[in-house]
Amino acid sequence: MKTLNDNLKEILTVDGSMIVGLVDANSGMLLGSVGTGVDMEVAAAGNTEVVRAKLKTIEALKLGDQIEDVLITLGRQYHIIRPLPQKPGLFLYCVLDKARANLALARRKISDVGPLILL
Repeated sequence: MKTLNDNLKEILTVDGSMIVGLVDANSGMLLGSVGTGVDMEVAAAGNTEVVRAKLKTIEALKLGDQIEDVLITLGRQYHIIRPLPQKPGLFLYCVLDKARANLALARRKISDVGPLILL
């Protein structure tokens, strides 16, 4: 069985991946991360607010749906937030170098690895 770090390292195999972490959306705490380039403690806490806001909006609109992923496009980076349906309250957070990343492959890798994360 792979460890959390093994699974996170698997996501980093995608070209352009800089850092990836697992975040508890209930507390904003970073549960683990691999890679470099961003202060993941700050990113985890800040993006927890993004997830909470989107969940409140989905509920207010009575959409009866869930977040598949959230993509934030910056000038030099992509930030992908992907909640783990099998572990409610947890999400993967990945930062990619926009100049080197293949966004489609990154999203695919994150969606493939997410279900493998066991805590």
